[in-house]
Amino acid sequence: MGVAIRDLISDYKTPVEWGELRGPAAVDGNNALYQFLTTIRQPDGTPLMDREGRVTSHLSGIFFRVISFLENDIKPVFVFDGAPPDFKSETLEVRRERKAVAETAYRQAVAVGDTASAFRHARAATKVDETIISGAKELLGYMGVPCIDAESEGEAQAAYMVMNGDVRYSISQDYDSLLFGAPRLVRNLTVSRKRKVRGRTITVSPEEILLSDVLEGKGITREELVEIGILVGTDFNSGVKGVGAKTALKIVKSGKFIEALGEKDPGFDPQPVKDFFLSPPVVTDYSLSWSHVDREGVISYLCSRHDFSEDRVNSVLERIGVKGGQKTLDSWF
Repeated sequence: MGVAIRDLISDYKTPVEWGELRGPAAVDGNNALYQFLTTIRQPDGTPLMDREGRVTSHLSGIFFRVISFLENDIKPVFVFDGAPPDFKSETLEVRRERKAVAETAYRQAVAVGDTASAFRHARAATKVDETIISGAKELLGYMGVPCIDAESEGEAQAAYMVMNGDVRYSISQDYDSLLFGAPRLVRNLTVSRKRKVRGRTITVSPEEILLSDVLEGKGITREELVEIGILVGTDFNSGVKGVGAKTALKIVKSGKFIEALGEKDPGFDPQPVKDFFLSPPVVTDYSLSWSHVDREGVISYLCSRHDFSEDRVNSVLERIGVKGGQKTLDSWF
């Protein structure tokens, strides 16, 4: 998922404190749900589930992440993907096939008691389906957090909202946000401040990336950044084999983007992908409205319907709006 331009971005990542991030922010909803579903699992890869066998890992993630946002005066709006462009169909089919293989491998690993392999394959088999998304939206509604259904890619919608001045920044782990034009991207807003990378647990801290810094630092335009993404591969094309971000930068800056594609992938027309990144379809008539946290609604949904601990949920809810004795978003109005 995403575009592999980390090598170009590394020098432009700036540590940022939670306290500097107050205000409205657009959250890449599908990206967040995928994170929750891949990380909030039992050691053998089994997700959190209620007594009826319904997955609840994403609900746990949403609840604690939003509480953390509100504690830090961040007003999130979750943006979910709409219909993918036609040229994404091949990528989606490849993903479905890989997830099916991973699902089979997961079940085999569980059968022989190979916990480590089971966890790894379970993560690879993770799917964000409509049931997961609708459950997340219902919980967000009880928490007073608005949701927007993008016309197409959620990252594109979030980027538009930042450019339009309706939110301060976009929250996502993927760098695609920059190709879509997000002026400010914030990563690593995790509750635990921990993440597993290649089997190791590392400490992560929030970081921000300013698109203007990247473009100025590399001496390129946003269109050229998109061309770099196309060369290394995006969610909409496979890229040129053997071309990484640094090589792609050299190709683009030398004016040989079309020439390189013609040599390596002569049947591919990059223009639809380029146009999609530069002028993606977005919803423009949205409205943003945050409301009070519905304590009874949250407890009913999480505890009565999905078997969360009522004592724990209550204790976490009590953390909201400690300033001035507020326990809702009253302080915003």
